[in-house]
Amino acid sequence: MKIKHIFFDLDHTLWDFEVNSAKAFEHIFESNGIQVNLVDFLKQYKPINEYYWKLYREERISKPDLRYARLKDAFTQVNHSVDDTTIHKLSVEYIDHLPNHNTLFEGAITVLDYLYAKYTLHIITNGFDEIQRLKLSKSNILGYFDQIITSESVGVKKPNPKIFNHALTISNATPAESLMIGDSIEADVLGAMNVKMQAIHFNYDNRPVDADVTSVNRLEELKQFL
Repeated sequence: MKIKHIFFDLDHTLWDFEVNSAKAFEHIFESNGIQVNLVDFLKQYKPINEYYWKLYREERISKPDLRYARLKDAFTQVNHSVDDTTIHKLSVEYIDHLPNHNTLFEGAITVLDYLYAKYTLHIITNGFDEIQRLKLSKSNILGYFDQIITSESVGVKKPNPKIFNHALTISNATPAESLMIGDSIEADVLGAMNVKMQAIHFNYDNRPVDADVTSVNRLEELKQFL
């Protein structure tokens, strides 16, 4: 690979969303007196959250509706009744508290140190602008990245080619010298490949993937390619 620029996704790639999300829910449930089994709730919440994020990527749901519906549906699935006013309150508090918990995937700092010495690093994320920058700052990795590109700042979401082309433009990078690393085959890998960038899939939860997709299960495996 003749790579000069590496673009990372953030959630589920460098920043361990599931761990940090669980800690945020534990905090807000306790402070609001929500008596629900956290393990059971999170088991339902994860696929529901993935479903609504897919709708959000496809411009089929708004940010406020995403934040409300994923909680509403998760509480319904665990048969716990919560009124709409409380759900809206929890949705705001969840976002407020999420950046306070900043567990990174194992090897994240080691790999960033290694890559920072050799390449120019950037972030492309579909996450909400205000919270993604807080995550980067509070987890002490903001300084590794030259450009931070969020879907809200561009107006489109991965895998829309416009966000990748915008990222290339402001980074003074060409597709041939650029690599995307992320957990989503649809948003990160195929999105990048559609604009002729190279891509590596971070398969942190060891899901089945096509053999023609370059994939790693641990961040430190990236050193084999870069």
